[in-house]
Amino acid sequence: MNEEVKLMKGNDALAMAAIRYGADGYFGYPITPQSEVLECLEAEMPWETTGMVVLQAESEVAAINMVYAGASCGKAVMTSTSSPGFSLMQEGVSYIAASEVPALLVNVMRGGPGLGTIHPSQADYFQATKGGGHGDYHMIVLAPSSVQEMADFVGLGWDLAFKYRCVSIILADGLIGQMMEKVVLPPQRPRRTEDEIRQLCPWAVNGRKGMRPKNIITSLELDDDKMEEINHRLQATYREIEKNETRCELVNTDDCDYLMVAFGSQARIAMKTMEIARANGIKVGLARPITLWPFPVEQIKKAAANAKALLVVELDAGQMIEDVKLAIECSKPVEHYGRLGGNVPTPDEVFEVLKEKFINKK
Repeated sequence: MNEEVKLMKGNDALAMAAIRYGADGYFGYPITPQSEVLECLEAEMPWETTGMVVLQAESEVAAINMVYAGASCGKAVMTSTSSPGFSLMQEGVSYIAASEVPALLVNVMRGGPGLGTIHPSQADYFQATKGGGHGDYHMIVLAPSSVQEMADFVGLGWDLAFKYRCVSIILADGLIGQMMEKVVLPPQRPRRTEDEIRQLCPWAVNGRKGMRPKNIITSLELDDDKMEEINHRLQATYREIEKNETRCELVNTDDCDYLMVAFGSQARIAMKTMEIARANGIKVGLARPITLWPFPVEQIKKAAANAKALLVVELDAGQMIEDVKLAIECSKPVEHYGRLGGNVPTPDEVFEVLKEKFINKK
């Protein structure tokens, strides 16, 4: 079968991938720079072709609770938003995590804090990787650095969410959501039938009209011992995810004297910086975490083994650098470079920072 290749925005590719995956429902609220996700879904009208529900909720709070309801029924449901909207969703995310139902979230980050700017940022790293809501929980955090990955991570995110009965989030910055590249769209998957859902998700609420639901989904447990048991079960799941699901791209790390660590759009900037550095006789390598949680500790540690120093490049004031320092567990210099307020550095700019912090100090 011939591949279907299209030139698309990252947000549009994500929306099309959701339809192709066989999604049951999307519930969202428009906010720049991810509004095209909802707009694309409305234009495609998948309710007429696949039966997918597409609904603009009255708020982000309503949207995340609609996701909670759909996920409790074993449905493949999702929402997308940007940074201020993601903040509003945190209570619902915590409820979903505690209830152990699978859901897919998308946060196309913009500059903050507050309403901030509509331009790209990566400053929601802590909120996504450390659990922005209350309680001890984690989400699987996938960080795309291309339009192709915006599409690919929809299927991956749902597959992981259903495998571990947890929340997956695609954490993209505004640059990836708005940029255009060619993308190979996945083939159309049929939506799961009710019988398939009952087989895959025996825990799901699947009652019929006039009948009491077979299962009850809730995050409330008033018995302290039972609540502790739930927490231990969640932590066991997270350890299993940490063991099996770390992903990281390593480039030119075997012989590097200096290692850059970056994700999302900044990994693209760092890749070009690496090429510039090597053209100038400076051996630079790149580690790109694809899963921000679980963080690829062993891959980063291995990549940094022979490096003299590390430069962490982010569109924030320094968040992922904490996980990088914990990963390498040594006294090597680890410096940070980040632009704020929606500004994006150039590869030449990062190269000058690399020289200033490490090379010119010799």
